[in-house]
Amino acid sequence: QVQLLESGGGLVQPGGSLRLSCAASGNLFSIYAMGWYRQAPGKARELVATISWSGDTNYADSVKGRFTIARDNAKSRVFLEMNSLKPEDTAVYYCTYSRTLYYSDSGAYWGQGTQVTVSS
Repeated sequence: QVQLLESGGGLVQPGGSLRLSCAASGNLFSIYAMGWYRQAPGKARELVATISWSGDTNYADSVKGRFTIARDNAKSRVFLEMNSLKPEDTAVYYCTYSRTLYYSDSGAYWGQGTQVTVSS
């Protein structure tokens, strides 16, 4: 089993920034990909960003140019730097982990989520 612990969520004003962090622990593979999803009230869960073992990144169109995903392989962590936040970014953000070179939903592990609220 793999455990994922997210942190860094909170309340921020529109135009502000937040940095989410996720630490993976447990039975980790030597090669893995990680990512972030989010789910807003009344909406389906959606992909935000993923990062492969080699560092290749993928972003949802709605966050391109504003969000940056990064990873620290030595510490088994993934980060999501969120800038120019908008009210529509309000959601619960989930960290994900897959035992593959590039991220795959199949067999992925999920964290419990951290709330991000963008409001004035």
